[in-house]
Amino acid sequence: MIKRIQNRVAESRILLPIVTVYGVLVWLAAGLVTQQWWLQFLSFAAATYMMVELNNQNALIRIYSRMVSCSFIALSCLSCFLFASLDAALSTVTFVAFLLLLFRTYQDQQSPGNTFYAYILLGLSSLINIRILYFLPLFWLFMAFKIQSLSWRTFIASVLGTLLPYWFAAAYFAYKSDFSPMLEHFAQLGQISFPAEYQALTLSQILSFALLTVLSLTGAIHYLRTRYRDKIRTRMLFDCFIIIVAIAIVLLVLQPQHYTLLIVVITVCTSPLIAHFIALTHTRWTNAGFYVILAATFIITILNLWMLLFNS
Repeated sequence: MIKRIQNRVAESRILLPIVTVYGVLVWLAAGLVTQQWWLQFLSFAAATYMMVELNNQNALIRIYSRMVSCSFIALSCLSCFLFASLDAALSTVTFVAFLLLLFRTYQDQQSPGNTFYAYILLGLSSLINIRILYFLPLFWLFMAFKIQSLSWRTFIASVLGTLLPYWFAAAYFAYKSDFSPMLEHFAQLGQISFPAEYQALTLSQILSFALLTVLSLTGAIHYLRTRYRDKIRTRMLFDCFIIIVAIAIVLLVLQPQHYTLLIVVITVCTSPLIAHFIALTHTRWTNAGFYVILAATFIITILNLWMLLFNS
């Protein structure tokens, strides 16, 4: 088997430090220091660390490779216009943490603890953006058919975990004697825009979404063609990534006003898909595709960075 440039890069032990420096430079160029985005940056760093753990604990790539976390850094920096958004930063770190804990329950129907903690994070994420609850029935289906951890105990744990942040919020609003903010928060679940408000999207948002969609499709098609080479557990988890990203793309096309949350979900789930493609393909064509992916990601990041600075 020929080791091409893409494989040498994917298996390099210095790749993660190099990409980390790249990520820090993009944050600095976007205005990390001048805009004081320290909490957002710490959330990004925490999410990156958890992506490393997600790969390590679940053996997403069957060879030594840091491509999952490196892809996450590069794709997160692609949407540099979200750096200022604390909601986007917190949604990212809570969603990655949720997946990390949820995947620990694989084939363990006696794991109400990890399930409870995972869904606390989902509940916290829904406090930031209630529409993450659109995915809640999907996660229960994953527990039943993909992660195979669903039982009455884990289901009740998931419900209690999701509701726990709202119990604390309800206590606060009871103290304030004003439940209207909570009612307005839940009312957002029923707010649907028709026709879709595409005019609200900026060129930067369109470019990032377009590239992420192409990368997710590339990674998904590659994985579905080669999934027989991976262990059953890995197949189940990648099935989860593919289904989540497919639904998120459809939702974003239909309801683009929810761009921030959905692009976060797409970025997180596309990272392992494209990482698997880069690390585990070896042909001349995929090596050329690797160069195209690198160039497209870098060019769009620079364009988005330029438009961010030009419009600020």
